[in-house]
Amino acid sequence: MDAALFDYHLPRKCIAQEPASTRDASRLMVVDRNNHSVKHTYFAKIGQYLPSNARFYRNNAAVLKARIYGYRSSGGKVECLLLQPAEDALTWWCLLRPGKKVTQGGFGLEDEFSADVIEVGNNGRYRVRFHLLRKESVTDLAERLGIMPLPPYISRTENDPRYAQDAVRYQTVYADPGKRVAVAAPTAGLHFTDTLIDELKNNGAHFYDLTLQVGIGTFHPILVDDITQHAIHHESYEIPRAVHDSLMTGKGGPRVAVGTTSVRSIEDIMHRSTEQVEACRSPSGSIQADADIFIYPPATFAGVDHLITNFHLPKSTLLCLVSAFLTPGSKAGIDWLKQLYAEAIEQQYRFYSYGDAMLIL
Repeated sequence: MDAALFDYHLPRKCIAQEPASTRDASRLMVVDRNNHSVKHTYFAKIGQYLPSNARFYRNNAAVLKARIYGYRSSGGKVECLLLQPAEDALTWWCLLRPGKKVTQGGFGLEDEFSADVIEVGNNGRYRVRFHLLRKESVTDLAERLGIMPLPPYISRTENDPRYAQDAVRYQTVYADPGKRVAVAAPTAGLHFTDTLIDELKNNGAHFYDLTLQVGIGTFHPILVDDITQHAIHHESYEIPRAVHDSLMTGKGGPRVAVGTTSVRSIEDIMHRSTEQVEACRSPSGSIQADADIFIYPPATFAGVDHLITNFHLPKSTLLCLVSAFLTPGSKAGIDWLKQLYAEAIEQQYRFYSYGDAMLIL
């Protein structure tokens, strides 16, 4: 399938550089697949478009302040983006800038840490061994000294005062501090407030938490002409037993996936056999596995009835997923999504991580 089918032009002014004044003040495009209709509203009113007993499945991964800075022995500045732990807690896979210069002599920050590159990996990754000068973990170091790893389309100057706001708003209100495993926010969840969640619960909704370690691969564009040849990124996830049981039961309201990360976790486990699922089950009963599922038209969906999502980058795997969800089992969603995005641009919706949302019924 031609990757050009998932391309579109987005005026730069449509890329949100800051979040809405309040989380649920972001706009919401409501797409009804049954009657092919579109409505425009605000996220705070999402409960008006879903059954009161809807079941929300959300990614509770917390974003690590994964971008930290240090200096080479020569004095040159180094930017380090923590990706994921390697073989132990002090060794991480990272992105480094400038990478080649850091491989000789390492880098560090006086009175805080030193670090050595012990392996040059693929896709610009480096395996880095940290030596900490305090009794703390690399994660704790990042939380103290790091900044939020905002995607490259959000512009910030080096000492931008908006970083203080980013530390709060580039994190869902339900992010679990004990699961600081993401280098990108599950952005569809950024629109929820505690008040809105309580309102939905009081009306009969249920919320279920799972954890997917959102990685840098979520931003990688499709670079091949045929999307079926794209090497999809892998992301680890954990689904508690009770959450998995709720997905499998026919009781309750429709299953609403909050974001594409939730979809990837749910559909990955739902497409596994019973034997495969049990092989992934931990002693606590939760399911732990790696999602390597690439969803594109004409895919079908086994565990998601409705989807909340943001507006995604051209030629991205996330755009492929949403196209498939619009018309499961068909390729018609590709053109329909382009029409919806064109309408969103005309209506001056805000795109990408800090942008507005879409609800697909």
